[in-house]
Amino acid sequence: MHRISAAAIGGLLIVFALMGLTRGLALLSTHGSWVMGLSSNGLLSILSLLVGLVLVGAAFHSGPMASSTSIVVGLLFVLSGLVNTLTVGTEMNVLAFRLPNIVFSFVVGVLLLIVGCYGRISGGLPVDSPYRHPLRETPGDVLAPVMELPGLRLLTRAATEQLAEAERAAALHYATPEQLRRLAVVHLHRSAEDRRRAWVSSE
Repeated sequence: MHRISAAAIGGLLIVFALMGLTRGLALLSTHGSWVMGLSSNGLLSILSLLVGLVLVGAAFHSGPMASSTSIVVGLLFVLSGLVNTLTVGTEMNVLAFRLPNIVFSFVVGVLLLIVGCYGRISGGLPVDSPYRHPLRETPGDVLAPVMELPGLRLLTRAATEQLAEAERAAALHYATPEQLRRLAVVHLHRSAEDRRRAWVSSE
């Protein structure tokens, strides 16, 4: 999704830019000419071409790159909409913005932000997600999806048996230092599931 949306929006910007450049628009006109329903001048066409190429390039690079680029470009579009709202009708309107341009900036900016953040900013990312940060998660959280796979149920049962044996050894005062060390981690948890996961992650 990240790559396709970045490429699609980037392609739209490139088409808009090329149509403006082929018409020989004045570089810094504050009034501009209509191109694809938007007001444009030479500077806006050049900027649109550059931004479009960046989005398309990010899409071809990788999904994470497309996501990050979409977020940054989306923020810039929203900022552009806010700033140019104040410059419309003045000599500072160097991008020849009009009301449709402002609406377009907000819509595209928000769309890029939503798409860029999709599947990335979440507390329940899958293990294989490129946006998951293992260092910020507890070992039990990382192991949870793995321990639920049917092929690893034997491993889960073995871990439970090992934990029970360690508890028994500790109660009868013949537990090894390694068992006592891992039990110290286990005893920080209350539920049976959390204790089992802690036992596995302490190995």
